[in-house]
Amino acid sequence: MARYLVALLAVVWVGYAVWDARPIARSPGVLAPGEPVQQNLTEGPHWRLGGYDVQALARFELEARVLSAERYRFDREAELAPVDLALGWGPMSANAVIDTLDISQGGRFFHWWSREPMIAPGEISRHSANMHMVPLDDDVRATLLDARRGNLVRLAGWLIEARASDGWKWRSSLSRGDSGAGACELVLVERVELD
Repeated sequence: MARYLVALLAVVWVGYAVWDARPIARSPGVLAPGEPVQQNLTEGPHWRLGGYDVQALARFELEARVLSAERYRFDREAELAPVDLALGWGPMSANAVIDTLDISQGGRFFHWWSREPMIAPGEISRHSANMHMVPLDDDVRATLLDARRGNLVRLAGWLIEARASDGWKWRSSLSRGDSGAGACELVLVERVELD
């Protein structure tokens, strides 16, 4: 009997996880037409978050479509960034483009694949990114953890570098045109809204 109860609970948990991650349907067209706004800084403000020294590298604002959301709990980086959002803007916020792509996340990376993408791979790279989200407070954290595929997100904050006393370091990319290891944005989020 206990085995059946465990199996039932597992089915309920998986069902809830699938339901909770369901995509949000959107109307056709480009939904987030603007580019991210970034102002690089020579000496940005500092914060102490847990055991980490955090320094701002750039002021950052963005309106984008959530292409995928992945929560993290067990890696060291989860202490700062409990969720990564793969975000798209410009053509990467349109159903016609997104529907030609298989999009996934894992291991702190964002991946896409397509037999026939509607736009060139370089345009996909310039209009999408995997962003490690570092919430500034509990309200921001709760909102970020609610994000799911299809949400429109508006956020403001900082691109940052985080350091620990043992020499560990995590630094944001400052470019939208890069890809691969080190190309993700590390965003300290001050304000966030989901639609």
